Amino acid sequence: MTLQPDQRKAYALGLGAVLAWSTVASAFKLSLQYLSPMQLLLYASAASLLSLLSILAWQRRLPELAAAFRRHWKASLLFGAVNPFAYYLVLFQAYSLLPAQEAQAINYTWALTMTLLAVPLLKQKLRPQDAAAALICYIGVLVIGTRGQLLALHFSNQFGVMLALASTLLWAGYWIFNTRDTREPVLGLTLNFACSLPLSLAWCAWHGQLNLPAWQGLAGAAYVGALEMGFTFALWLSAMKLTRSTASIANLIFLSPLLSLLLIHLIVGEAILPSTLLGLALILGGLAAQKIRLRRSLTHGLANEPH
Repeated sequence: MTLQPDQRKAYALGLGAVLAWSTVASAFKLSLQYLSPMQLLLYASAASLLSLLSILAWQRRLPELAAAFRRHWKASLLFGAVNPFAYYLVLFQAYSLLPAQEAQAINYTWALTMTLLAVPLLKQKLRPQDAAAALICYIGVLVIGTRGQLLALHFSNQFGVMLALASTLLWAGYWIFNTRDTREPVLGLTLNFACSLPLSLAWCAWHGQLNLPAWQGLAGAAYVGALEMGFTFALWLSAMKLTRSTASIANLIFLSPLLSLLLIHLIVGEAILPSTLLGLALILGGLAAQKIRLRRSLTHGLANEPH
């Protein structure tokens, strides 16, 4: 079957976004060799804000920002405090404690976490297949966290695993409440970063970490901010707008974990453990068994997911 031009372009944009996100776990780990988690948050947030402002400038929409902030300043402050501030602070701390392969695999449970949070927050019913998927996914987390030593329950870094799981709660909660956000997506994300940047700056100042880091750290933060948090989000939104099948584009995201593991091995130099592969297979298998059907607005949340 011949694809329509718009559908081909949607696949190209979606695949480009997925390929870019496949690099971020490696970028996180390399950047954290030169920066603390809170420094990475600060400098990456600044780079992301510049990236998003550049997109709006190219679209000639910068004048809309002030009006959007006046209308939605409360939402912008609240969402910005969650994403990027709290979410990435917790996520980067998890990456600083865990091997990249473990942190990024656990992060994939965010979609399941969103389904579970929808029960108390949106009053949705938990289906039997959701419960089964949760069991499969979290057995996968245990396999990864204990490096295959399930019976001993000896975690490679218990606090790091807890932080990685906490990041999925923040991310899933953010996208659940984001379904009620009436702001235009790129404008809304730009306002989130603009509101969160002073929080990141104050947090670094409070902990005495405003010193200028090595250029490698700044380069890594710029890459993370522009790619992970900024420009690629716009690519993904464009793919979603062009496609006739949101599910077909969303399914591209499942290419990311294996590509990410390959890059972690080649770039970061981590030996990929059999327990990571088994745990990731369980997590992805659980998500596939669940057959999650996200609404279009939630599907946008896949944008920053593969860490």
